[in-house]
Formats: sequence, structure tokens, C-alpha cells
Amino acid sequence: MTGLSQISSDQPLVLVGCGKMGGAMLQGWLGQGLAGDAVWVIDPHIEPARNMVPELDSCAFLETVADLPEGIRPSFVVLAVKPQMMEDAVSQLLDVDLSSSLILSIAAGKTLSWFETRLGADKAFVRAMPNTPAAIGMGITVGCANSRVASDQKETCQALLSAVGDVDWVEKEGLIDAVTAVSGSGPAYVFHLVESMASAGEKVGLDADLAMKLALRTVIGASALLERSGESASQLRINVTSPNGTTQAALDVLMTEDGLGKLMTKAIRAAYERSRELAD
Repeated sequence: MTGLSQISSDQPLVLVGCGKMGGAMLQGWLGQGLAGDAVWVIDPHIEPARNMVPELDSCAFLETVADLPEGIRPSFVVLAVKPQMMEDAVSQLLDVDLSSSLILSIAAGKTLSWFETRLGADKAFVRAMPNTPAAIGMGITVGCANSRVASDQKETCQALLSAVGDVDWVEKEGLIDAVTAVSGSGPAYVFHLVESMASAGEKVGLDADLAMKLALRTVIGASALLERSGESASQLRINVTSPNGTTQAALDVLMTEDGLGKLMTKAIRAAYERSRELAD
């Protein structure tokens, strides 16, 4: 896999956490050519991980970090556990030789300084925020690196994260909280939009299955059109809105002063503030 030459059986990658996001990333790496013997997977729950990643048997699987072979020096450590479990995961790494490692975290809220305080400010850290469409290779991830990350390490991080979708980088770490609020949590907003459209369709007489199909296919089709057309979301909205037509009637509700725009700003602000709180 392009960009992963630093990872080998002698300088392996250690993945701590093989849940939905960690599993999706692992599946992407293996699917794009990373050798299984170059990956050590740490997760106490083997069966769900195996069900999600059939190729997992090619990797070394351990229940805890303490089970890693003595003297192992990982080139990369990917922390894919929930923020509430991060303290325990990091404490287990204190006995691992991380002198040549880059530590990549995909946990919401946990800052670069949080990791530096616990594992040492001399270490290379990347904080990244992916989202759940990574499970089908259509995610979007934004990363931020500390000053210790070398250019070749960042290139490898780019390759690791690209296995599950697009990747962008920010210089200011504070922007990761905004990224979390927009794209990290964003899939849930879209799912709720589909739920709401389908429910509204039922209320005006549609069968539940048809209402859900219409809502789902409309969101999928509109997203694809937005991505492929080259026109802005605003212009596409204008294109589909006939004066005094049905779409205009709906938008007159959605685009009021207290409509969807204000509600979405309030929701994203709440997610942003919660991301900052998780740093504590």
C-alpha cells in the first residue's frame, strides 16, 4: 500500500480498539495491501471484531496491551477507543517502547496536549476525526499533527486515514472540535433528516415503507448530484425551486429566521462545546 513503507513485521502498527471505526480502518488497510503480520490488534472482544473484519486472522490479536511481546517497538500506534476509555488505553502504553512511534488518536475531545502530558511531549502525535461512512470507504477525516511529527510519518498517516475516505489537515488544533461537530457527528444529522422526512411522508398519507424509500433515495440522489454537478448547494436549491411552487412552500417553512439554518447552528454549537468538554 502506497505510503506505508514504515510499517512492517519488524516495525509493526499497533491498533488499540477494533470496534466499528477501528475495524473499518483495519479492513481498509488490509484490503489495500498492508501485510497482516505487520499489525497487532488489541481488543478484549475478539468475536465482534472477527465478524466485522474476516481478514483479522492474518493479524496478531491480543486482549490487552500488556500481552504485546517484550521489546516490541511499534512504528505506529492507532488509538481507536471511545474517549471515556482513553485514559485506561494510554496508561497501558506506559510500558511500551514508544521512542520511535507515532501515536494517532481518533477519539473525540482528547487533545494533543492531553496525550503529551501522559505519554511525553517528546513523542509524535496526530489527532484525527473520521466519521462513520468510513465503514464503506466513504468517510472524511481531518487530522492535526504536533511539532514532533516528521514529514514521512505524516505521509504514512495520510495513507492510513485515506484507506477509509478523504483526508484533510488543519494547523490549528482547536478546529478539530468544529470538525467533530460538522462531520464527526454529521452522519447522525443526515440519518435523522431521513427519519423526519419519512415520518412526515406518513403523516400526509404515504405507506411507511414507501415514505422511507422516498426519503432515503432523495437524500442519496441529492448528495450525488451535489458532488458531481459542480454547482453549489445554494445554486442547486435555487434550480429546483419554482416560484410559488411546492418546493417554495416547503422552503418558506425551513428557511424562516428560526428555521433549519438556525436549528443546525444551534445543534453544531452543542456538539462543538461537548467536544471541548471531553478534553477535560
